[in-house]
Amino acid sequence: MTQQSGSHAAPRGGIEVRSIDYVPEHERHGKVRDQGPFWFLGNFQFFTIAIGFIGPSMGLSLGYTALAGIIGILFGTLFMAFHASQGAELGLPQMIQSRAQFGYRGVALVLIGTLFTFVGFNVVDVVLMASGLHGIFGWNTVAITMVTSLIGMLLAIYGHDWLHRVFKWIFYLSLPLYLILSVAILMGGAGGKVPTTGGFTWVAFAAQIAASASYNITYAPYVSDYSRYLPRHTPARSIIASVFWGAASSAIWLIVLGAWLATRLGASDGLVALYSSGNAVFHGFGALIALSSIAAMVATMGLNAYSGMLTVVTALDSLRKVTPTRSLRVVVIGALTVLWGGIALVTSVNAINMLFAALTIMLYLLVPWTAVNLVDYFYVRRGRYAITHLFTPSGIYGAWGRRGLIAYTVGFVATIPFFVLPEVYSGPIAKLIGGVDIGWLVGLLVSGISYYALSRSLDVVAEEAAIQASEWALGSLTAVPPSSSEDKPLPAVPA
Repeated sequence: MTQQSGSHAAPRGGIEVRSIDYVPEHERHGKVRDQGPFWFLGNFQFFTIAIGFIGPSMGLSLGYTALAGIIGILFGTLFMAFHASQGAELGLPQMIQSRAQFGYRGVALVLIGTLFTFVGFNVVDVVLMASGLHGIFGWNTVAITMVTSLIGMLLAIYGHDWLHRVFKWIFYLSLPLYLILSVAILMGGAGGKVPTTGGFTWVAFAAQIAASASYNITYAPYVSDYSRYLPRHTPARSIIASVFWGAASSAIWLIVLGAWLATRLGASDGLVALYSSGNAVFHGFGALIALSSIAAMVATMGLNAYSGMLTVVTALDSLRKVTPTRSLRVVVIGALTVLWGGIALVTSVNAINMLFAALTIMLYLLVPWTAVNLVDYFYVRRGRYAITHLFTPSGIYGAWGRRGLIAYTVGFVATIPFFVLPEVYSGPIAKLIGGVDIGWLVGLLVSGISYYALSRSLDVVAEEAAIQASEWALGSLTAVPPSSSEDKPLPAVPA
């Protein structure tokens, strides 16, 4: 494992030094109190509002849509929040830690799904923003695509600290605007009318729960990327609680808001609905709140690009050892920007449904991973890992982790009969239960139980010697004065 120069995450205001490598104790400058606002903003944009449209589009009332949304978000955010505690304990990006379950090279199986998800979400974000801003203000869609992509790229290049900083600024900007709109809605000052239709069906109720639960589960593959600068001995329950309430509260708020916009205004576009309801409060407020939502979405694009870079570098390192320099991060993020920007330019709003179907497939691919990873971390190895061995195929975790790969494959195959991909494919069991999407839940249960059963033969006690040697090696790292002009790796840490 190589360590890059720098005694902090980056020279003050500069590009972050770290990427897939271990963050030593003397560089851990993160604060738990920043995690809540960070993940609050991650969901605080009009993409989340659209989740609240699902129930009403199937005939579900406002009250039942809100209830289903709350149940789904509380359930799904649990998985996301528990992953967050791994970052502080291990000081690693999420996908590097996954080598312990899938092997140094075997983790590439999961990396394919995570990379597609990061790029896919940025394509959807750009297309929706370009369409919405063109519809509201008449702005050029190509210019919107290029500007938003470049801003997201720059945020990802500058990295961890700048992402946290910008997220905090937008959080303080957005919060009062949404408070004003929400109070106006409660006081009857945001327009709308009581619908004449809308009730309850189990299919619609379950669909809203599934969509809401899966929404925050998609953060699982990269949530610890943004907690790995927290001090190692930060209490896990503090991290979990901060991330949970941050990500859950904003998602619940905007899903309920979306349900109100759908049932009271007949909205089908989150950004346009924000603009219309905002202008009902007072003229010009619609533009203000719409642009704040755009800012949050652009920041989230930086989040996706940053973790996409970590995914690509991890994949490259799994195939052939690389030095994770700042130059490499710039090249990878630039390539990812060209990729998602190019796809967005040739993708119409009408093609978004197909892309959502593809992202649903990625959810089916990611859910078995999160089950395997969490079972291993909390129930099998209980947070005890030989970190230096995660950077070599000849370590105790090997090149291919057969237990993780088998459990993952079994879980994914089990979801196939439950697939619900509108206009593409529905599995036979999904058809029998009225098209309700529970495939992700099946994947969670089957993969988690399978991995736990397969790990009964794993001798975790025998790994202790490697863990102690790893801890000694990591403890021997010393601070090096930061260099703003070179990417010079330190000598390799013995594995």
